[in-house]
Amino acid sequence: MAATTVATLSMNCASRTALASSKGRFTAPAFSVRRSKPAMVNNRRVSSVRVSAQVGLFFSTTTGNTEEVADLLKSELDESVTDPADIGDLDGVSSLADFDGLIVGAPTWNTGADEMRSGTAWDDVLEEIAGLDLSGKKVAVFGCGDSGSYTDYFCDAIEEVYSTFKSAGADMVGHFDCEGYEFEESKSCVGGPNNSGDADKLLGLAIDVENQADMTEDRVASWATQLKSEMSL
Repeated sequence: MAATTVATLSMNCASRTALASSKGRFTAPAFSVRRSKPAMVNNRRVSSVRVSAQVGLFFSTTTGNTEEVADLLKSELDESVTDPADIGDLDGVSSLADFDGLIVGAPTWNTGADEMRSGTAWDDVLEEIAGLDLSGKKVAVFGCGDSGSYTDYFCDAIEEVYSTFKSAGADMVGHFDCEGYEFEESKSCVGGPNNSGDADKLLGLAIDVENQADMTEDRVASWATQLKSEMSL
């Protein structure tokens, strides 16, 4: 499968469709979606799948930014991971336990909230995920936020998703260096809430399309290289 180069993160639907249509079927542990016929989710076919790739790539999105980051990660990691799928299209999250590892992404919309911070389908499934047995499975989290308009709550949903999978017994990987970020506070800093100047690392990859779009591709590529080592991809 050829890697797809993405010059910019754009909300242009035609660009996202072209990128998605260049991908084939999932190659991962089988799971089902809430449709009786083979379904197209943003032009991705998500019917039954073959066992090959061991790491599932899942996201949920409101504006499309988190989906596009998932597409970039797929391009970097190629057949080591499944094609990206919206977590809301799974018919029960228990199938997540079928994977050897997971890479999951969420935006932050409910700024300042103690829970349900993403404002997406993740809010509906985190409690159930916390009850799964994911012992020994490596999980990495990425997310999108806005360090300009919401500098006090930058990418807070990463911490919520991270903590949920950790409580299910997952081996959490993918901590990312804070260098280059500018935010007043984030719950998603390693060690607890902190600012970009004092924090050393984030719990996962944080992407700021609104203010640092020019750093996105390099950050995704760097994180993907890191995950290849940490998840043995």
